[in-house]
Amino acid sequence: MPYTDKTLVCSDCGAEFTFTAGEQEFHESKGFTNEPRRCPNCRRARKGDSPRGGGGGGGGYGGGGDREMFTVTCSSCGKDAKV
Repeated sequence: MPYTDKTLVCSDCGAEFTFTAGEQEFHESKGFTNEPRRCPNCRRARKGDSPRGGGGGGGGYGGGGDREMFTVTCSSCGKDAKV
């Protein structure tokens, strides 16, 4: 299927952006069925603001708030430690 550049409108900022033929081919090769809804700038900003830890794995250890700490005695040296 021959691809041609398409002009799309960003759902976040309303700016027009080009969905190039090369990008369309890449999307199809990855199995994506929907066209992008956000312009490259809004996609980049959204990824940068994501609280999910990045790296594609999600989660991470950030944002959980303060943890309750407990004082224990080290069995090797006998000093107090916080866990």
